[in-house]
Amino acid sequence: MEQTSTAPTVREAGIVDVTFGKGVTVINPVNLYGCLIGEDCFIGPFVEIQRGAVIGKRCRVQSHAFICELVTIGDDCFVSHGAMFINDLFSEGGPAKGRRELWRRTKIGDGVSVGTNATILPVTICDRVVIGAGAVVTKNITESGIYVGNPARLQRRL
Repeated sequence: MEQTSTAPTVREAGIVDVTFGKGVTVINPVNLYGCLIGEDCFIGPFVEIQRGAVIGKRCRVQSHAFICELVTIGDDCFVSHGAMFINDLFSEGGPAKGRRELWRRTKIGDGVSVGTNATILPVTICDRVVIGAGAVVTKNITESGIYVGNPARLQRRL
């Protein structure tokens, strides 16, 4: 197979069109664009927060987390290393390929902690919830507690 050498399109990661509250700390490198980050937040390195995402006040988003469009996170939340938020459920058998009408929203309440490498599908999570490391949240959570596993299930009420 013959290969030809062409120059790729290169885009820089960085901070573009972000609204920050007072007292926010960001550790580079990050990819933040078109989002809102509330006051007194911490954003760790290698984090991506996409257009339209909203992060509440006093939140910590640790390294390598991915927060996609249509995600709203409440106040006093913790998003651990490698946590992933999903807005495309492949409802037509594959990726939406930019067709936003196929994407779904995620709403996280106040005082929620999301463990390392957890995956959050488009759901609503009430206040005061702990999502365990590696958990996969596939359904709305309406009761405060600790949720673990795949799919995430209530382990203990808070």
